[in-house]
Amino acid sequence: MKILVDADACPVKEIIVKVAKQFSLHVTMLIDTSHEIHDGYSTVITVDKARDSVDIALINITKFGDVVVTQDYGVAAMALGKGAKAINQNGRIYNDDNIDKLLFERHLGQKVRRGGGRTKGFKKRTKEDDEQFENVFRRLVEESSSIF
Repeated sequence: MKILVDADACPVKEIIVKVAKQFSLHVTMLIDTSHEIHDGYSTVITVDKARDSVDIALINITKFGDVVVTQDYGVAAMALGKGAKAINQNGRIYNDDNIDKLLFERHLGQKVRRGGGRTKGFKKRTKEDDEQFENVFRRLVEESSSIF
């Protein structure tokens, strides 16, 4: 089992590394060429700055039992399809019960934006958001580690 992170805009990279160290788990951060990461622990894979290049690279290396951290519903759906676990930066665990609804909501939002409308953006991140992520992520890692 390894932890794979869609790291371009991920606000919880430090928390991921902290938890991974406690469980002695390998972390791979995937970024495009407009970002840099040097945390001293993770393997960093840098890909071209093409559309979806990080997403494609991440899914190509995802295996059954891995834990994927992403805020992209499409990436989460593909990870689930490969038998991986998926979680977002706020601690929402993606699963078969919620992914279809999330993908549909994403589709509707894109449709509104293409038509010139506006959709609600993200709220400012808080310390409580980080704590929530860490608690849920730790539990997910514990559960996943006990399987392997």
